[in-house]
Amino acid sequence: MINIALFGSGRIGRIHASNINAHPLCRLVHVVDPHKPSAQELADSFDASVVETEYALKSEEIDAVFICSPTDTHATLIELAARHQKAIFCEKPIDLSSQKVRECLAVVKQENALFMIGFNRRFDPNFAKLKQAVSENKIGNPESLVIISRDPQAPPSEYIRASGGMFKDMTIHDFDMARFLFDQDVLAVSASGRCLVDKRIEQEGDIDTAMVTLEFACGGLATIINSRRSGYGYDQRIEFHGSKGLIKAENVKSSLLQVWSAEGCMAEKPLDFFLERYKEAYQMELQYFVDVFNGGVPNTCDGDAGLKAMLLAEASLLSFKTGQRIELSKS
Repeated sequence: MINIALFGSGRIGRIHASNINAHPLCRLVHVVDPHKPSAQELADSFDASVVETEYALKSEEIDAVFICSPTDTHATLIELAARHQKAIFCEKPIDLSSQKVRECLAVVKQENALFMIGFNRRFDPNFAKLKQAVSENKIGNPESLVIISRDPQAPPSEYIRASGGMFKDMTIHDFDMARFLFDQDVLAVSASGRCLVDKRIEQEGDIDTAMVTLEFACGGLATIINSRRSGYGYDQRIEFHGSKGLIKAENVKSSLLQVWSAEGCMAEKPLDFFLERYKEAYQMELQYFVDVFNGGVPNTCDGDAGLKAMLLAEASLLSFKTGQRIELSKS
């Protein structure tokens, strides 16, 4: 049994708490959040207790921590947990600065701590099957990848203000997915963006619409298309073309029902947002953490994945600001 302390009782913390509670090899023991009412409500739901950070980390009963708190707390909590010999799962990103990410991961390495970053999309059943097909050479040599990720609507201003911007907040998942599918590092980045959805976002110094091109060592290209608005649900699609063919992962819908008539063909919209769309992915992500913790599989969703995704986010931001193609260091 893996005894877990959960940091953060917001919407993503609640998702992880529910999955931890449902897993036969996990137990939610403590909830840590400065907002005590929400922490207590969550703890009461799963027979856990609300404690302070120091208590949770010093407790010999706790085997692992799940960090689902605000981004600006992640690196500090990771370092503290590593020094207290806890296994660590942390939602993305590790930090909004790649330099701080490097410093944080140095502590993790020094303490030889198990660390997993929350790139849940790797564990989506459809994307996982796509990855397997690519690995089995079903499409031959990978040539061009298209990732489409559009939110149903723009987030509030206070979220944008603390998010680190579109590339570090939203596109970072797509950066990881592109690296995951190509199984290679990126050589160069080109990015462009606009504010077309919500002027509030522009006032916060951010963009809401972006396109990024990634160049891989094999010569392959990935194009990432992002928007903070779709108007028709949570748009999450992948298309991968290779020398032998093409493979696609389309949107997940609440129903496959279609109605055909003289007026046209009507179908269900994609699911509303990430909590619904990636419900199974979060469950499989937890199972992967358990397998890594128990030594059953190697940890490939580690701190290095988090660092490289952040480096791509920073390069994309620089490309957007300068209008230049940015080459990445090989170090």
